[in-house]
Amino acid sequence: MEMGFGYDGIKAVDPAKIRSMIAMAKEQLALAYAPYSGFYVAAALLCRDGSIYTGCNVENASYPAGNCAERTAVFKAVSEGRREFSCIVIIGGDAGKVETYCPPCGICRQVLREFCRPSEFLVILAKSEENYQVFSLEELLPESFGPESLGE
Repeated sequence: MEMGFGYDGIKAVDPAKIRSMIAMAKEQLALAYAPYSGFYVAAALLCRDGSIYTGCNVENASYPAGNCAERTAVFKAVSEGRREFSCIVIIGGDAGKVETYCPPCGICRQVLREFCRPSEFLVILAKSEENYQVFSLEELLPESFGPESLGE
């Protein structure tokens, strides 16, 4: 396991839970629909109530109409009434082969930001159940714009 720069919040999520979520994301990877890029991505999102929602990327011939794995998991959770999240595991690679870490795109970082405190939310980039990096969302999206930015 590798840690993100300066972040020691891994104790917030049990390593056994992380390994389980990585395994869930790996299973979800096979369901990704990526006929255009060939880059398969899957995610497992842990809600504060303990429930887990998975997602995969879904591409479209009209490229902007596709959806990332992270947002698929968030939208599934939100559509089921969940609004508080603890962490997300992300795994992916060319042709579904996981050889490098797969960080979330900027849009996914912003969507995650909507439902968490960036300093507390963990983003776990995984290659396997034993090989992963942990970052806070704040590290990946510093000086972010969130609901509180709109004032009261």
